[in-house]
Amino acid sequence: MIDIVAVLRAEDAALDFLSVLGGEEHEVHVLCGDTGERLVLPAGRPLADRLDALAPLVRPVDEHAASPGTEALAALVEASDGGGAARLWTHSPADTRRSRGRLGRDAADAAGGRPVLHAVGHSPYLQFLSDLDRPLDRTEAAAKLAFVNRHCGHLLRTASEEHVVRTGRVHATERFFAAGPEERERLFALLASLDDDAAAVDDPWEFATSAYEAERLDTTVAWIAGHCPPGSGPLVEVGACEGALTARLVDKGFTVHATEPNAAFRRRLTARAGETAHVHPESLEELAARPLPGAAYLLIEMLYYGQDLDLLDRLPAGLVFVALEPEALAAGLAPWLERTPHWEKADETPLVAPALETVCGGRAYLGKRGSIGVLLRRTAA
Repeated sequence: MIDIVAVLRAEDAALDFLSVLGGEEHEVHVLCGDTGERLVLPAGRPLADRLDALAPLVRPVDEHAASPGTEALAALVEASDGGGAARLWTHSPADTRRSRGRLGRDAADAAGGRPVLHAVGHSPYLQFLSDLDRPLDRTEAAAKLAFVNRHCGHLLRTASEEHVVRTGRVHATERFFAAGPEERERLFALLASLDDDAAAVDDPWEFATSAYEAERLDTTVAWIAGHCPPGSGPLVEVGACEGALTARLVDKGFTVHATEPNAAFRRRLTARAGETAHVHPESLEELAARPLPGAAYLLIEMLYYGQDLDLLDRLPAGLVFVALEPEALAAGLAPWLERTPHWEKADETPLVAPALETVCGGRAYLGKRGSIGVLLRRTAA
């Protein structure tokens, strides 16, 4: 059996896969995705010798380090296989360091049917249900710390969030899980923002199956209807994603103009609500320049990305419904509302309480932070 360890950078092999390197009975091949280097560690070599062989491959911080893609990784895996039995160890697709997450997804796709185990890695937002846990003994932990101190000092000092080594990234127990293609894609999409990575799977945030999200959406519709009943004018829903809220609003009797700049999400939105809602491609910034008329604008769970809140002044509506997690509300909307002369808070309503909930078929769970609705009314200023 050959253990193939596919990592973004050489130090990852020691930080997340030291227990694999310590398996002296197996030949271990370390594949470095950033450089394409392949290090062969013959069976029978002690851990100390293997770490000494790995150390010269540790490189300076490189913010451009990235997965070389499935095809290049498949070639590296094939070169390591040797025609015998092999298993692949690699990063988690849900590693918060997106460079590692992408490599983990690509490496698993490149495995060619070989068994794959993903390291949980850096995952501060998710609690994983792992399939294999390997606690390090004191000797192994000392070897990991010594490797970091001797060869990764620059990573202890760097400001790079992708590459910095902190205590929480130096695991005393290395945890691994196996996942099929669909689970890997969902894990990768779950940690993405609103780009094409998130749109790689349908319903990446599991609105269709989440009890928390269903409560949030239903309560949001009721809150909106209480202030702006159906028939009182069209609603402009900004950032409608795949239409989970749009469909509920239409079912309630509202006329909805749903905007979504991401093309993949917009296709699903159109397929779901296109006959009953008016679908548009504009972002908030584009709507501020070329606004759609409406009785109210809906900014529901979308002001998390540094948008300029002064754009609201250009929207042609006297009411704007905003929903945010409490922390985001306190840090962003509340201070802005205190200083703007153009808007006042007409209502503040808790929509859903915080909860813990499983994701990706129960592979992991996370804390949902709750949502608060704030109704903004334009002033005469």
